[in-house]
Amino acid sequence: MATEIRVPTLGESVSEATVGTWFKKVGDAIKADEPILELETDKVTIEVPAPASGTLSEIVVAAGETVGLGALLGQIAEGAAAAAAPAAAAPAAAPAQPAPVAAAAAASSSSASVSTMPPAPAASKMLAENNLSADQVDGSGKRGQVLKGDVIAAVAKGISAPAAAPAATPAAARGPSTVEDASREERVKMTRLRQTIAKRLKDAQNTAAMLTTYNEVDMKAVMDLRNKYKDIFEKKHGVKLGFMGFFTKAVTHALKELPAVNAEIDGTDVIYKNYCHVGMAVGTDKGLVVPVIRDADQMSIAEIEKELGRLAKAARDGSLSMADMQGGTFTITNGGVYGSLMSSPILNAPQSGILGMHKIQERPVAIGGQVVIRPMMYLALSYDHRMVDGKEAVTFLVRVKESLEDPERLVLDL
Repeated sequence: MATEIRVPTLGESVSEATVGTWFKKVGDAIKADEPILELETDKVTIEVPAPASGTLSEIVVAAGETVGLGALLGQIAEGAAAAAAPAAAAPAAAPAQPAPVAAAAAASSSSASVSTMPPAPAASKMLAENNLSADQVDGSGKRGQVLKGDVIAAVAKGISAPAAAPAATPAAARGPSTVEDASREERVKMTRLRQTIAKRLKDAQNTAAMLTTYNEVDMKAVMDLRNKYKDIFEKKHGVKLGFMGFFTKAVTHALKELPAVNAEIDGTDVIYKNYCHVGMAVGTDKGLVVPVIRDADQMSIAEIEKELGRLAKAARDGSLSMADMQGGTFTITNGGVYGSLMSSPILNAPQSGILGMHKIQERPVAIGGQVVIRPMMYLALSYDHRMVDGKEAVTFLVRVKESLEDPERLVLDL
């Protein structure tokens, strides 16, 4: 008796995923709960465990295809019986290959399957966007079904709409490379996560009235406090004292004073959030993810550092859950860890604000009428001007600066 491998529940608001890598091939032995394939959603990558022990007898959906909730991915047969089936089928198919008639029949069969199997929903949408019809695209899905990846490949090859639709020209794929360059290029399909990152960032630019305001902060007070107590802090709390705890507390204090920066627009309504779920942008091998520290305004610096450590490790390991990624009301991104001196971050829609941290660099500054060398950091606040006025944005950034330059304010809740 075969056991079906199906797409598990992927989390709130996630209705489909792309099959990533199959860790097993047909005929391989499998243990129950062993990861057998990867699913890429628009938020996280999920490993699908084997529902039972046995042998992988069939892979129904290949890597790169899009599947919905509950879709059949493959089947596991009891014992090693399934391994014999593909091996037995191979010799039977071999004699038929020399006959030209068989090839023609196969082509006819493939053609018939394309006409009877409608394109996948995502593929249909992309066909419409590019003014293409299903018969212009070679389907790679089961029974010749046209998948989203097939449409992307077709567009990349330069397949275009009929002459009657010249309006599609601006959306055409890039021009062909020279023969010399083409042999040195590599075309790789974007992961679902990268596609989502690209779409969300572009949507944020197209939707929000985005503006950025800048300031700089003298980090000496925070650095002195950190150097003084970091050993005691780590010994007591079991986690290192970094800068993110101070920045997160400074942000939550400022958000309480200026709630518009913590709000979002929904149609003609404004939703004010009476809580602070702070997202932390983390770069991983697979792309940018933004895990969320929930109720950061109710946490101590030690609690923030512990939660941030957990989320950062989960992000690097690819084990973030959907709950870890949802509900953020404001985001902090730290380009300084990569050496960035200044940048203008893009909003994490539908949020109205994102704070950019940067590299700490010693610079000469005037203090009390004298030029001194201080560890300075540029701060950047990008905000949605539809929701946040310039006065509120500048005041917010000044409050963050004040808290960091006088960190006792964070302890005294001032």
